Amino acid sequence: MQTMQQLQSRQATARPVASVAPKAVRTHRMRSVAAAAPPKEGLTYKQAGVDIDAGDELVNRIKKMNPAMNTGFSGFVPFGDSYLVSGTDGVGTKLKLAFDMNKHDTVGIDLVAMSVNDVVTSGAQPLFFLDYFATGKLDVDQAEQVIKGIIEGCRQSNCQLLGGETAEMPGFYQKGEYDLAGFAVGAVKKDKLIDGKAIKAGDVVLAFKSSGVHSNGFSLVRKILEVAGAKLTDAAPWDAAKTIGQCLLEPTTIYVPRVVELHEKVGLKGVVHITGGGMTENIPRVIPKGLGVAVKVASYPVPGMFQWLQQAGNVPTDDMRRTFNMGVGMICVVDKEQVAAAQAVCPELWPLGEVVQGDGVTYV
Repeated sequence: MQTMQQLQSRQATARPVASVAPKAVRTHRMRSVAAAAPPKEGLTYKQAGVDIDAGDELVNRIKKMNPAMNTGFSGFVPFGDSYLVSGTDGVGTKLKLAFDMNKHDTVGIDLVAMSVNDVVTSGAQPLFFLDYFATGKLDVDQAEQVIKGIIEGCRQSNCQLLGGETAEMPGFYQKGEYDLAGFAVGAVKKDKLIDGKAIKAGDVVLAFKSSGVHSNGFSLVRKILEVAGAKLTDAAPWDAAKTIGQCLLEPTTIYVPRVVELHEKVGLKGVVHITGGGMTENIPRVIPKGLGVAVKVASYPVPGMFQWLQQAGNVPTDDMRRTFNMGVGMICVVDKEQVAAAQAVCPELWPLGEVVQGDGVTYV
């Protein structure tokens, strides 16, 4: 496709990715983060520049203009005896860390994960993926590393990268920077669609752990690092064997194979991808009206990364839970009688809470 901005259309057959040796980097000693007094007034996501309430308001306005829009994690349309299920997302300001660290081979995994993890919440197996890569001046080596990660994300989720779009837009981005967007389409048989309608009080909420912050909340993360005087090259206070940057750039876990297998062998009533908004905002997107979820906070230890972020930024607990995944990347709702069967398929699952009468999410 040709445009005045030198948009370059890419077809799957024209996108081989060769193995590229990493560039040499200067070795360094990791310094420890000096204990800094947290800000007197706790930091919030809104103070970091992201207004969740404004985002919710925009969604409400869009729903008024387009009532047919699905308000779950993905949209779907009938196609024969199946539904085609679609999802789209980006990586957000996690890219800023990739720029600062000059490490671009994992953000592509994040890009795929954010869309396919949404698609699989409907029980759909992702079929194919498309990407959009935009930059001010194309650095072929850098872009190749990004696409390498996208291909790896597609491999992990058993879907095909069909192609994408490269937009070279001089003057629009800072030197060395780029933005990413991704689009996934999957399919599920109509009688296997997960829509949450069968969820009832007494059902059990099982959880998969996250690999870290995933790809949400990085505007607040970056603000916390700023006020704490912490550098990406510092030893992580929660893991002295790694730097802060290495921990934060850990790619988003792709849950597709495990969720698909669970649904086939056990049958899932609801699946929630814990993205922006945390458990507080995302769980109600799947639970029927009149029901809520009681999360048992003692059911698992909150990872040290989140504990440090909260302490260093003096972030109120409610804001932490509404911004970050807090160590929980995906949850599945099953009948109480199916808990053992689900854990037999995925032993790493643990009971996070249960469905109760009420509304929203409570932490008990």
